[in-house]
Amino acid sequence: MQIVRNTLDTGTGPEDWFTGDVYIDPVAAAPPPSRVSAGLVHFTPGSRTHWHLHPLGQTIFVTEGIGLCQRRGGPVEVIKPGDRVLFEADEEHWHGAAPTRLMTHLAINETDDEHDTVHWLEPVTDEEYLQTPEDDFGTIPEA
Repeated sequence: MQIVRNTLDTGTGPEDWFTGDVYIDPVAAAPPPSRVSAGLVHFTPGSRTHWHLHPLGQTIFVTEGIGLCQRRGGPVEVIKPGDRVLFEADEEHWHGAAPTRLMTHLAINETDDEHDTVHWLEPVTDEEYLQTPEDDFGTIPEA
């Protein structure tokens, strides 16, 4: 067993990866040969990632709040605590908080010697972000 005491400060999400205020706490970054990393990502209302893709895919697990996500060409989906979202390898997508709600998720990523963990693309426009999805209960997030 190994206990690693957290000595890392919460980081601010870079402007070339995110729109709005986003904060990241590292969770797992084991040394090689491990290929898995994880971070707890905190999105303030209206904040979101830019479009991006992961060569080996990504899983996010929502821990609190209400979020939105979308794969390129698909509808905007509402995500809530306990929801797990798998983005397939090389699937262009974004995820973030609903317009009036905080959202936190655990992001789990994998990398290897031939691939980067993530490829960042252009920002999600307000028009793309403000599409009005209906969630499982038929309610629409406020813009």
